[in-house]
Amino acid sequence: MKKIKTVEIRDKVFEETYTVHIQKNSTGWLGWIPDVPKVKCQESTEVGLLKTLENKLHEALVAEEEAWEKQFEEDVKAGKLEKLRQEALEDVRAGRFKYL
Repeated sequence: MKKIKTVEIRDKVFEETYTVHIQKNSTGWLGWIPDVPKVKCQESTEVGLLKTLENKLHEALVAEEEAWEKQFEEDVKAGKLEKLRQEALEDVRAGRFKYL
C-alpha cells in the first residue's frame, strides 16, 4: 500500500468541510472520513472514490440530522425538556436575556 493522502471535501448542503483519508492499494483506492466513522469505501479510481465519499458523507449527515430531530421530538413529547423551558421562561420574566 502507498502512503495515506489527505483531501478536504465540503458538503454543500450542510456547508461543512471534512478531511478525507485516501490510499492507493493493489486493486484501487480506499477512502474514509475519521470524523464520520460510518463513511468508508473503495473505488477503482481516485476521482470515483472522492465522488463516492462525498455522496456517502452527505447520506450520513442526513441520517444523523434525521435521528437527532426524531430524538428531540421524542424528548419534547416525553417532557424531558420541560425543566429547561421553565428556566428559560423565568429568565425572560426576570429580564435575564439579550435580544439577538
